[in-house]
Amino acid sequence: MLTESGMICIKEPSKPGAHILTGKLVAGVCAGLSVMAAQAQQSEPDGYAGATSAYYQQANNSTRWDTHYESQLLTNTTQLITDGARSGEGYFSANGTQFVYQVEMPGNPFYQIYLLDLQSGESSRVSTGIGLTTCAWIHPTLDRIMYASTHEDPNALAKQAEELAIRASGKARPYSWDYDPSYDIYAADSDGGNLVKLTNAVGYDAEGSYSPDGSTILFASNREAYTRHLSQAEQALLDDDSSYFMDLYVMDSDGSNVKQLTFSPGYDGGPFYNAEGTKIVWRRFNPDGNSAEIWTMDADGSNQRQLTANGMVNWGPYYHPSGEYILYSSNVLGHANFELFMIDPEGISDPIRVTNTDGTDILPVFSPDGERLAWSTTRTPGGASQIHMADWNHELALGLLGLQ
Repeated sequence: MLTESGMICIKEPSKPGAHILTGKLVAGVCAGLSVMAAQAQQSEPDGYAGATSAYYQQANNSTRWDTHYESQLLTNTTQLITDGARSGEGYFSANGTQFVYQVEMPGNPFYQIYLLDLQSGESSRVSTGIGLTTCAWIHPTLDRIMYASTHEDPNALAKQAEELAIRASGKARPYSWDYDPSYDIYAADSDGGNLVKLTNAVGYDAEGSYSPDGSTILFASNREAYTRHLSQAEQALLDDDSSYFMDLYVMDSDGSNVKQLTFSPGYDGGPFYNAEGTKIVWRRFNPDGNSAEIWTMDADGSNQRQLTANGMVNWGPYYHPSGEYILYSSNVLGHANFELFMIDPEGISDPIRVTNTDGTDILPVFSPDGERLAWSTTRTPGGASQIHMADWNHELALGLLGLQ
């Protein structure tokens, strides 16, 4: 599955991607619990991400993706974030002058939130420096930064010290994303001051993004699993993979009026509004956690529509400001090869491959004017994930998608 609107969790021995978590869960158990979890939430689930076997074979035909448009779609590519061991999940401010992102800096094994002034090149930390952090967003009209953090966890400092000790020992282990139930969503001034806690429910609350007018916040949460009595089978599932219970929610920007938008077994996450605030794009994992597809819906949760169907991991979707297409990342070319793709917002035409460079390319985001693209990629000399930025050719994208 994934998060961070950048973390990947694949239910099999993992290959490189952004952040990969292996799991023990058997597909049959997930499938058997699908109806149970759905019925506990509402009378009918609102759809599973899936692909037919015939389309699966067609979609994953390697010759279909033997295109080379990157040098035309993306020009003047540069590494935007150069400090820190790794960086990811960055987003532009509404006026395009600032960029918020997460980065692992020396002395701290966990991501912290930083704000970059794109004009001066200066950056400063917004988060507390304690605990895990992820999923930051700049308020469109106020000097406020929203992000998820575990800094109020009483064991936060001990967990940091433990992680530092493990790394110092040289012990090798795969990287995994932590769906820590201590995650809550906070908002602070751009200098980190006036920190306010927006969520208080037990469970993982993260992956937040503001609406274009700043009045509401989309986010992902598995809080539902912590608020009702679970069967033994469900408890085992929660203990093994708590992301299975993740759904999408919306709340007012002050944390009030929380409303659940999705009710599907499996991980719904990484939601973003379109530029008008009328549509939402996100990715939905199958209940077994082995594949994810791109979905859209109206802002109120209605009219859910599946756009991709290739049985692989498709995630990190983001609308172009024009609303005419969506960029996302997929490993349709193989588990070790995440590339960027684009698709029309109705999913009527075939997706178009965007990147061709070796390495993992994930989490694409557009500048507000649609003229620049930022994304996380391992196309670095040492192979660490770092945020890059390039000029974007909107007219060519429209032409390739047949939208002109």
